[in-house]
Amino acid sequence: MWVYFKMMLLNLESQMQYKISFVMTVIGQFVTAFTGFIGIKFMFDYMDSVGEFEYYDVMLCFGIVTLAFSIGEALGGGMATFASVLGNGEFDRALVRPLNTVLQILAPRVDFTRAGLLIQAIGVLVYVIPKSNIIWEWKKIVTLVLMIGCGSVLFFSLFLFKATFSFFTIQNLDFMNIFTYGAKEYGKYPFGVYGKRILNFLTFIIPLALVQYYPLLYLIGKRNEDYYMFSPLLSLFFLMPCYLFFSFGVRKYKSTGS
Repeated sequence: MWVYFKMMLLNLESQMQYKISFVMTVIGQFVTAFTGFIGIKFMFDYMDSVGEFEYYDVMLCFGIVTLAFSIGEALGGGMATFASVLGNGEFDRALVRPLNTVLQILAPRVDFTRAGLLIQAIGVLVYVIPKSNIIWEWKKIVTLVLMIGCGSVLFFSLFLFKATFSFFTIQNLDFMNIFTYGAKEYGKYPFGVYGKRILNFLTFIIPLALVQYYPLLYLIGKRNEDYYMFSPLLSLFFLMPCYLFFSFGVRKYKSTGS
């Protein structure tokens, strides 16, 4: 693991070579994400609730999803440019090294400029948690940690799944962004407000609701059954088919010859 950590440090040093550019990018990420916060606040100036969810419920949901996405994107966002990794022959070099192929691709591409999005998400949670009516006993704290941690793994899995298509198309498929960047956007609101069909899809196909909607119901006291607390753990099973799909793509990969 030290090798991968060293690769990440070298990547950070590379990104910090132009410090002003790095800082401005972080600020830009923060400001862009902050518009989502403002949008929700303005909306609730004209309504009391969205479905069964009130202002602080939605803000809590927004902060959790944004934080989980920022971690997942920072770690797995390098897969967004995976088509170029295949095209320039860099993947060929990764295959002949005695290291994990996925980690070789990810470690040098951890995007530290996503700190702006992460800071914004933490700021939202710091703002909303004291104002919520939630009694933060240990079960609620565990639920919050599981939502963020498992959500990060799920978003990483989606980036990995998206990248795998590049083995077959030799280009990035932008329509897959609906499940990554799009999920962050419509995940600002509890998935239950989008209707039963969408909720079922995000429960049984792309299990985003397992890290957002169901544990959120438990957090805010709309459900009291303890199994809602552990629903994020079920989403971890989604990583397995994504990794197997990527491994299948590796087996079908044809070298660039360069």
